[in-house]
Amino acid sequence: MNTFHTIFSNPLMALFAITGLGMLLGAISFKGLSLGTSGVLFVALIAGHFGLAIPDEIGRFGLAIFVYCVGIGAGGRFFAALAREGGSLAKLSLIIVVSAAATAWGLAELLDLPTALAAGLFAGAMTSTPALAAATEGALHLSSDVAIGYGITYPFGVIGVVLFVQLFPRLLRNRSPQDAQSIPPESQDVEKSLIEVTNPNLFGSKIGESDLPEITECQVSRVMKDGRLIPLTDEDRFEAGQLLLVVGKPRSILLACKFLGKRSDQPFIVDTENERQRFVVTSKSVAGQTLRQLAPLRGHGVIITRITRLDQTFVPTADTRIETYDVLTVVGLPAGLRSFGQHIGHRPHAFDQTMLISIALGLSAGILLGMIPIGLPGSTPMTLGLAGGPLIVALILGHAGRIGPIVGHISRPTRLLLQDFGLVLFLADAGITGGAQLVDTVSQHGWGLFLLGAAVTLAPMLIAYAVARGPLKLTRMQALGGICGGMTSTPALGSLTASTDSQEPIVSYATAYPIALILMTLFAKVLIGLLGIPTP
Repeated sequence: MNTFHTIFSNPLMALFAITGLGMLLGAISFKGLSLGTSGVLFVALIAGHFGLAIPDEIGRFGLAIFVYCVGIGAGGRFFAALAREGGSLAKLSLIIVVSAAATAWGLAELLDLPTALAAGLFAGAMTSTPALAAATEGALHLSSDVAIGYGITYPFGVIGVVLFVQLFPRLLRNRSPQDAQSIPPESQDVEKSLIEVTNPNLFGSKIGESDLPEITECQVSRVMKDGRLIPLTDEDRFEAGQLLLVVGKPRSILLACKFLGKRSDQPFIVDTENERQRFVVTSKSVAGQTLRQLAPLRGHGVIITRITRLDQTFVPTADTRIETYDVLTVVGLPAGLRSFGQHIGHRPHAFDQTMLISIALGLSAGILLGMIPIGLPGSTPMTLGLAGGPLIVALILGHAGRIGPIVGHISRPTRLLLQDFGLVLFLADAGITGGAQLVDTVSQHGWGLFLLGAAVTLAPMLIAYAVARGPLKLTRMQALGGICGGMTSTPALGSLTASTDSQEPIVSYATAYPIALILMTLFAKVLIGLLGIPTP
């Protein structure tokens, strides 16, 4: 034991050992579920219990970087989702977060739980590290209780949402035949297939104006002409025996075969180097338009075959709305691709360009904003702190794209690396702080804390589903996808999309997720204030 303490008495050694072991723990997957970066918190709680220490202020440094990257990533869609598709899904996110916070507040008042512990239960039940960050900062000297509450309820927060979206519809006995079928998760990637047209009802009609995307959620990207697959044009029409290259998910392609004719076994080669390109949408005039309004085939001679949004890829329909920073996979001739890229504001370096000076200036502005006292008449002034200031500045920058010399864009690989780096530093610090009090807290309040966390997870989902299917009039898939987004649960979305080829859950998730992410951060501080600890 003396050798152990000698080795890990060096704070830097302890820091990197905790983060490394935590990431290894987080990488362990069981039936598609894993702790991810939150594994660092659990290792840090144990390390804190044994008295290890890490460098001072490292957690605050990580917190600032983490929330800034979260804001940059969400900013491009947060305000747009509120203004446009937020009508129903923003309300759903608000209902989820408010009901979760209200449940945590009610249980804390009823059972006389410490304020910081209740805030940690809320953050863990919602699996929200931004909420954990905000609550930790707001709880001041009681931040150890926040980390303990988060660690206790996080596992059920992950598993509970997955179980809910899989089991709750079955309990209601209202599953459709399509829902009853299941495709393994590895078969859910978008793929392409060659289909021969034999349906006489289609002969002579324009391919680009057919109902194929709405009926089957597939897109025709190419037509076989003179033995070569070439991009679809606005003038192409269905013909008997015609070969079409169709893009979609496996079950959707089966539907497309029934709609068009039959699958062809003829081998094919496509020119992906010159006739397919990925574009990033940056034009504010394009964002918010549906594919029907954008009319890429009629206006530019190109087809959008896939959209990637918040790491989720789906095949669009005519009613799909384009959002800022969507990544579009587009098929067409080189001239049409160039024209379309200019129209949507694509920048060739948008995938990999990062300006370090913008990050530094943006963080400086966010930290400064977090230091400014804000108060209403008759109330104690408060500050937004490191959890609020950088987040708000980043949201504004992510939405605007650029303010003066500060660019509100960080390339996705860099942003995710910085976000995870900041997060593991913050979690290591929070875990070390909470670990010293872990055993005493659990002994004092009992294992019933796990049941309280389960209640905070389940109550908002039950309420949200009832409201979504009732007053909001969402379909079952929209409701479940919106709940996954409102609970910020990507594992639950993966579980849901594994049982259906519908694109509705993905679109609903991508709309609700950024709104819920920000609301959880705000309500974590609200919860701290309601339960009696003043915000700094």
